[in-house]
Amino acid sequence: MTRPALFGRDVAAARVAGFARRAVDRPDLRHAGVAVCVTEDDGRWCLLITRRAAGLRAHAGQWALPGGRIEAGESAVDGALRELREEVGLVLGPDAVLGLLDDYVTRSGYVITPVVCWAGPPGELTAAEAEVAAVHQVPLDDLDVPPRFTSIPESEAPVVQLPLLGGVVHAPTAAIVHQFCQVACRGIPTRVAHLEQPVFAWR
Repeated sequence: MTRPALFGRDVAAARVAGFARRAVDRPDLRHAGVAVCVTEDDGRWCLLITRRAAGLRAHAGQWALPGGRIEAGESAVDGALRELREEVGLVLGPDAVLGLLDDYVTRSGYVITPVVCWAGPPGELTAAEAEVAAVHQVPLDDLDVPPRFTSIPESEAPVVQLPLLGGVVHAPTAAIVHQFCQVACRGIPTRVAHLEQPVFAWR
């Protein structure tokens, strides 16, 4: 799968703006915002991906996008930008936000709203030690690949995986990254809400 050569902030912004995103109205669930943040590193477009700290109570050691629970009075954009600042030390304003992708409901009881941001060269990134073990700028060429699908006896939905740094990343991160690559990089309005998480992520 070869990614189209034409890509940049204006192209991504137009594609995300033209995407008819689907919001989830579930006041019974907790809400979170994550930053799908495009950076430029060594002449390549990348996404910021973190490895969660080993000491965290939930989802320790897993790959993730910067983000977390939306606080009282915040929008998804507010929350994603705050978490981006707190987790990796990257300060972006609302003008860096290109738009939103589909909400994704997790098995652990969250509605995640992906906030697409454009950072360009990010400067020095500093991982918040209590939350983040490592911060990576992963080239889009490595992420914009056909996902893998596996099956589990606990669900009829396919479990999605993307290759990442010698391993694999699972949903929700894999689902959100896949949708970003389809929508922003390729202009293909792909849905991912039906893609399943592995059982270890259900808690």
